[in-house]
Amino acid sequence: MKKAVIIILLILIADQVLKIWVKTSMLIGSRGEIAVLGDWFILHFTENEGMAFGMKFGGDFGKITLSIFRIIAVIAIGWYLAKLTRRKESFGFILSISLILAGALGNIIDSAFYGVIFSESTFHEIARAFPEEGGYSSFLHGKVVDMFYFPIIKGYYPNWFPFWGGDEFIFFRPVFNIADSSITVGVTILILFQKKFFKKESL
Repeated sequence: MKKAVIIILLILIADQVLKIWVKTSMLIGSRGEIAVLGDWFILHFTENEGMAFGMKFGGDFGKITLSIFRIIAVIAIGWYLAKLTRRKESFGFILSISLILAGALGNIIDSAFYGVIFSESTFHEIARAFPEEGGYSSFLHGKVVDMFYFPIIKGYYPNWFPFWGGDEFIFFRPVFNIADSSITVGVTILILFQKKFFKKESL
C-alpha cells in the first residue's frame, strides 16, 4: 500500500503544482501560449467543464452529475486498490489502478475547489487566488485546467473529404493535463496486460 500511496501523492502534487502555476501565471487561450519545443509542444492554457481532453458534459446538471459520479468512482477505485494491496497483487496491476485513481483525484480537486479558490481566467486577465470578491463559481462547479497541447501535424482535409473537406486538420488537437495522462497510462497498462492481471486460478 505504501508504494501505491507514494505514486498517487507524487502525481497529485505534480498535477496540482502545474495547474496552479498555469492558472495564476498564464492568460487563457492562444495569447498566453508558451512554446516548449517549437510548434509541436505548447503550453496552452484552457479550461473545460470536467471531462478528459476538453470534452463537455451538459450544463449545470451535467456538471454536478459528473462530479458526483467521479467522487463515487474514486471511492470505489480506492476500495479496489486497497483490496489489491491486501491480496499482494503484482506491482503492474497496483500501478495501473494507482495511476487511474490519482488522475481521477487530480481532476476532482479542480472541479470541487477551483471555482471557490480562484477568480475567473480570461483572455485579458490572469486569475488570482482567494480574491476578496470570492471565486468565479461555487463548490463542485469549478473548471478543470488543461495545458498540454501537441499540434504535431497540421494541414487541411482535401476538398473531397466528407463533412470536413477544406477544414484545418491538427494532430493531436485535444489539450490535456497530468491527471488525464495518468488515467490514460493506467488504462493502457490494464488493456495491454489484462490477461496477466485478471487470469483465473486453475481449479
